[in-house]
Parts: sequence; C-alpha cells; structure tokens
Amino acid sequence: MTHKVHPKIYRIGVTKSWDSKGFYEKNFSKFLKEDNEIRELLRKELRTMGVEKVEIERSAEEVGVLIYSSRPGLIIGRGGEGVKNLKEKIEKRLRKVSGNEKKSIRLEIKEVKDPWISASLAASEIARQLEKRLPYRKVVKQALHKIAMHKEVKGVRIQVAGRLNGIEIARNEFFQQGQLKRATIRGDLDYGFDMARCPYGAIGIKVFIYKGEKF
Repeated sequence: MTHKVHPKIYRIGVTKSWDSKGFYEKNFSKFLKEDNEIRELLRKELRTMGVEKVEIERSAEEVGVLIYSSRPGLIIGRGGEGVKNLKEKIEKRLRKVSGNEKKSIRLEIKEVKDPWISASLAASEIARQLEKRLPYRKVVKQALHKIAMHKEVKGVRIQVAGRLNGIEIARNEFFQQGQLKRATIRGDLDYGFDMARCPYGAIGIKVFIYKGEKF
C-alpha cells in the first residue's frame, strides 16, 4: 500500500517553508496550541473572504499574524474597523488559552492579486459553487480552464469526491490538464483542499497546481 504524504510537508526546506516561525523553544507545545486556536478562529471568521493562508511570526515581544487574502478590503473594513475587531477577538481567545496572559498582536493583511493561481483559493471557489447545486463537471472544467490559462502554470489536477450531483453512491473523479510532477521534491507544487457542505452530504475538493521546477 502507498503512504500518502501532504505535498507541502514533502517539500519543506526545499521549495516550501513553515507557516509558523519564530521563538518557540521550551514553550513549543503551548505556542503550538495558541497557533492552532488563531487559525481555527480565522477560519470561522473569514470563511467567505478569500483567505489563502495564515502565517504566524513570533518574536520575544509580540505575535505577528499575516493573512493572505484575495479580498483584503472586506477584512480591513471601513476605516480599519474590521482589523480592529479581529485583533480583539484573537487577543481574547489567546487569553483563554494562555491563562489570562496578555499577548501583543500585530495583524497584517496582504493581497493575493490572482486567486486562480492559488490552489487553496481555487478549491474554496469550487466548493462555494458546488454548494449552490451547480453541476460539478461544469464547475470543475471552468476552474481547470481558468487556472491553466496562466503562463506560470505548467499543469493542474482537480479531484472531487463524494455524492456528486446528489447521486446515491459516492465516487471519486479527477480532471487534469498539462504535466504534474507530484513525486518530484524540487517541483513547485501548490496544493489546496476544501469541502463543499451540500444538503445531500459533503464533497471534498483537492487542487494541485504545478508551476515547474525550482533548482
């Protein structure tokens, strides 16, 4: 039997880097729990705001949270009110986790100019359209075309699994265009996963975008 490894973990230190960085040392388990709480909170609060990824940078004095989004204006809000409220929620959540210990939070919002080059954003968009009960073949083929039309993209693969179009028996289907070197460590492979929660059940979406090799 094959052993499946997350495409990003497979390439850590070669073409990819960790999403959490900084001074962890002796408090590793405590800070890891805090990082997980921050990501869970942001996943719930910013589900419809085009968040690609969340990076956390820890220094001796503060916790830096970098949010990459294709819709930064929605997160920032009018006059920065959205960022202020989000920062307060993160501080409140961390006080519960770390025993009322006050943490200094630095929140930054960075724009993702083209969401169709990002595998996680592409997967989220496909999930939103499937939740509207659109035919999965039409949705996936349109997404495949939008991703493949970019010059830096060498190949793309989209997998969907579940009760597709509401059928009784769940199945797994994939659509692929171009080359896709998933077993090459130096291959620049972007991976994203999301889930469409439909009335007839959940549908999992995996997106692989291959952008060539890095030497």
